[in-house]
Amino acid sequence: MHFKEYKSILSPQNGMNIYRGCTHGCIYCDSRSTCYKMEHAFTDIEVKKNAPLMLLKALSNKRKKAMIGTGAMTDSYIPLEKELKYTRKCLEAIDHYGFGLAIQTKSNLILRDLDLLTSINRKAKCVVQITLTTYDEALCRLLEPYVSTTKERFEVLKILRDNGIPTVVWLDPILPFINDTKENLMGILDYCIEAKVYGIICFGMGLTLREGSREYFYEKLEEHFPGLKEKYQKKYGYAYELSSDNNKELMEIFYTVCRKNGIVTGNDRLFEYLHTYTEKEVYDQLTLPWE
Repeated sequence: MHFKEYKSILSPQNGMNIYRGCTHGCIYCDSRSTCYKMEHAFTDIEVKKNAPLMLLKALSNKRKKAMIGTGAMTDSYIPLEKELKYTRKCLEAIDHYGFGLAIQTKSNLILRDLDLLTSINRKAKCVVQITLTTYDEALCRLLEPYVSTTKERFEVLKILRDNGIPTVVWLDPILPFINDTKENLMGILDYCIEAKVYGIICFGMGLTLREGSREYFYEKLEEHFPGLKEKYQKKYGYAYELSSDNNKELMEIFYTVCRKNGIVTGNDRLFEYLHTYTEKEVYDQLTLPWE
């Protein structure tokens, strides 16, 4: 872990990353790609110094309320968050000024902040996005070794459901020859149905690989699935998009099941939902304990 000074925290689209790098160890992680120009080891987490105070200042200067997005590049609830509580402090700032939140994670640590998620959702809109890729728990531990298992994330979805917080699942990526099966898809969809998720973001059955992420992915294939690296290289070469041979069949199942159960599937529609701010009631501002 190391700290770095930044001049700002929010992007023009109101997105933010509090941390850079990750220790979840997911074998398919796109954030490892060299195109993101990370100047440090991926597991040496870079912490944006004074991130909560930068966010507090940025929100205080905004004339119009909006949804604040976080967790896309680096999970907001990596283990380091237990100690630093930067994500929690940022949520306090969002809650304080009445902004909305669209947060993405694979960790059940998010339940620590259920009080803030509920408060934000009461005043504006809070949408929690959870990635689910692998129904089988043993396989999940190979593909996503240092994060909450799929079943644990399913429990998070149910708790959020019971607290009236809308959820969106990312069904992405699905790895050819590994978890691109009907059994895997139906297991995840059954979880989504029971948890009453609002929608599922899916870019098709497959994954993307770039320089940086490709090398790590193949290293882990050799470690856990002997011979599969050669099969990938023969079929896909250096392609960016690696589509499963089962894509058509699985996507038909995906759309049919979601339509039947009232789960939103259009990615454009879901991204619009994540970015649309909704104010619900007048409220008194809270005093931040760390101001």
